[in-house]
Amino acid sequence: MSYGQIFPQWRAAAGPHWPAYTQHRFVQALGNGSLPRAAFLHYLVQDYLFLIQFSRAWALAVTKADTVQEMRHCAATVHALIHDELPLHIGICAAAGLSEDTLFRAEERAENLAYTRYVLDAGHAGDFLDLLAALAPCVLGYGEIGAHLLAHGGDGPYADWIATYGGADYQALCHAVGGLIDSATMARLGDSPATTPRWPGLCKRFTTATRLEVGFWDMGLTP
Repeated sequence: MSYGQIFPQWRAAAGPHWPAYTQHRFVQALGNGSLPRAAFLHYLVQDYLFLIQFSRAWALAVTKADTVQEMRHCAATVHALIHDELPLHIGICAAAGLSEDTLFRAEERAENLAYTRYVLDAGHAGDFLDLLAALAPCVLGYGEIGAHLLAHGGDGPYADWIATYGGADYQALCHAVGGLIDSATMARLGDSPATTPRWPGLCKRFTTATRLEVGFWDMGLTP
């Protein structure tokens, strides 16, 4: 998936870390249905906690934005996280006997803490572009994963998860975020952002967040 012009360049800069994330054993097991249910529920609990912090990071992006249009994009993403993604987790876990209060009170794993606090730190210490580079692997990586799994079947015990991230609504969100990254980058760095001094640092932000995504999948396999 392209999701704009900048994202493919950041993805390429991440090198082998990107397929290590999007083609992880956890992802493959989701697609073929072989992932143990206990591992999936463990992941969902941690991802529920992750999404709370991730929503805060996108809300922080509203304060870092330079234009009202950028603010609208970020606010729309916060809305999608809270009203679309979190209910998916709550619904699946409720069917397994886990209440939302149980999810909220769960202890964050170290891998979760490392990732979410890295993203928030990128936003607090850096600017709008630093935050977008740290946020992009999750939003756009899940879009890429969901689209791939849906195109290769999408049925089985994890069909709801695959349908959410591979479906039209989430794919539209990914294209909107890709467009936001393009416009924000070019507004700040010009038409040739890869030639600017900022570029290597942004690629590093993206790559580090991608590495932390790999660690999150690893955590999912070790309840």
